[in-house]
Amino acid sequence: MLNELGQVELDAAIMHGRTLECGAVAGVANVKNPISLARKVMEKTSHCLIVGRGANVFADRQGIATVPLEELVSESALKEFRALNGNYQNGCNDFFNPRTVEEAHDTVGAVAIDKHGDMVAATSTGGNAAKLVGRVGDSPLVGVGLYSDNSTGCVSCTGHGESIIKVHLASRISMYMEEGISPDEATRKALLYMQERTGYGAGAIAMDKEGKVGINFTTKYMAWAYITEGKLQHGMLHKESFTEIA
Repeated sequence: MLNELGQVELDAAIMHGRTLECGAVAGVANVKNPISLARKVMEKTSHCLIVGRGANVFADRQGIATVPLEELVSESALKEFRALNGNYQNGCNDFFNPRTVEEAHDTVGAVAIDKHGDMVAATSTGGNAAKLVGRVGDSPLVGVGLYSDNSTGCVSCTGHGESIIKVHLASRISMYMEEGISPDEATRKALLYMQERTGYGAGAIAMDKEGKVGINFTTKYMAWAYITEGKLQHGMLHKESFTEIA
């Protein structure tokens, strides 16, 4: 997604549930895979979040190559940017209104658990089209756009960033799971709360410490998939689920 000046600013974060170590970057420019840079923050520094120019300086130090702007911009992103004509709020209303949303967005999230019970959550995004320069949404904020704790579960969120921030969506889902609520009900309950309080939609994937999965969204659709016990399940629309052998 392009900001108000037609530039790309990317955000990403990753969190390890066993140690609670985390790393995030925000407002980073010309890095093809910002989640890889976020992981470097987690593994190579004592910090949790590095932003803007500092994130790019850190990327250079870590040997992470930058790429030209045109390599990061799709035709659909250009089309959206031009159609909005700098009106950020119109874009939010179009993309995150639960009643009207028609287009997909670009946030990518993942949760995972290994055979040792160690959990990880990660989220990466280009943000919203026509956003102000320097705007940061929920994705790189631990406890907001993602969370992971071996004792509870892991969560990754997508949707209207400002609204997700206001309700601390990932933390809310995690706290519900800590109370013994299933991942499916925890995500559903938290997303409905956000919609009722803010009027905007979102989606979330969650997994508890037993490996049970919950996927819910209050937008028209959200592409999702997960693999468990050798089976791939995926879908996009509400009440849609396909199963394949992984």
